Amino acid sequence: MEFLSDYGLFLLKAATIVVAIVMVLGFILNAGQKHRSSSKGEIKVTNLGEEIKDHKQTIQSEVLSKAEWKALLKAEKDKQKKENKAVKKKVKSSKKSTSETVDTTEANADTNLDATADKQLATAPEQTKARLYVLDFEGDLEASGVESLREEITAVLVTANKQDEVLVRLESPGGMVHAYGLAASQLQRIRQAGHKLTIAVDEVAASGGYMMACVADKIVSAPFAIIGSIGVVAEIPNFNRLLDKAHVDYEQHTAGDYKRTLTMFGQNTSHGREKFKQELEETHQLFKSFINQNRPDLEIEKVATGEHWYGSQALALGLVDDISTSDDLIHKAMQDKDVYAVKYDIKKPLTDKLSLSLQGAFDKFAMRWIQRSKQTNLFK
Repeated sequence: MEFLSDYGLFLLKAATIVVAIVMVLGFILNAGQKHRSSSKGEIKVTNLGEEIKDHKQTIQSEVLSKAEWKALLKAEKDKQKKENKAVKKKVKSSKKSTSETVDTTEANADTNLDATADKQLATAPEQTKARLYVLDFEGDLEASGVESLREEITAVLVTANKQDEVLVRLESPGGMVHAYGLAASQLQRIRQAGHKLTIAVDEVAASGGYMMACVADKIVSAPFAIIGSIGVVAEIPNFNRLLDKAHVDYEQHTAGDYKRTLTMFGQNTSHGREKFKQELEETHQLFKSFINQNRPDLEIEKVATGEHWYGSQALALGLVDDISTSDDLIHKAMQDKDVYAVKYDIKKPLTDKLSLSLQGAFDKFAMRWIQRSKQTNLFK
């Protein structure tokens, strides 16, 4: 029995050392990545309607008889011809109107090129259908996806017309306060531009993830998605006693009473702990205030306990507005909208990919550990 106890203690120590090494390597690689990741990317647009249509036709070609398949293709072709004809007619009519406007403008003021351009823009062909732009955000501890998100939002805003909407498929367990604050601010740009914003959560929007979600006009959650975790947590290991046993001195010099409150290697004081707890509480208050501004009908004190709920429970509490999956939302939107997925693809060197892989592995390890202890929040 004593052997098993000693062996278990050995495994625990070994696991602690491995985790510490992974953390240090992750921070080193990630720091290097921040200095190097200035690689430019490119916007990639996918017509989701056409993509789903192709999948549908692939299945139909197999399950229908030859006669049925041929009849279906003919019907689709005739339908497409009618739609193209209607679009051409609208464009032709618009061009005629534009030409008449330009002639009138030139007759009145040949040198007024700006006025002519304005008239041309005002009478330019309108898009036949509203569009839904679909963006994806998969969050980690540092919300590193915000680098792509900001480019995607900018691209959409300079392209979208007034009737166009945006759907963000959001998956995030939360992370650093400043990083998720920036991500939420990027989403606010969509609403400020006058476009309806819907957030779809298929798996998790906790802590900083929910901070982002609450910005939306509408939050839609899958029935068992994890929602909420409106709280703040910080976990700091302290190796001071271990260093003492190894006769290693550690010195830290600061200017300012609260330049450092808690430390990993020095001896922490009750004075520093109290200040650290005060800062956590202030951050929590700011978090609650932000959510309250964006969802004023939510009983914030009831849900800002650090707990999380599943989608169906979150609906009853007012944390989300509807229960559905992002797939259902996209399929429904295709009935009256053109749907496009927009992705800003950044080409990263191999060293950056290694850093991201290591960071992702650590994030998953941390999330599993915290979820097992029923604390899905990683807001730091």
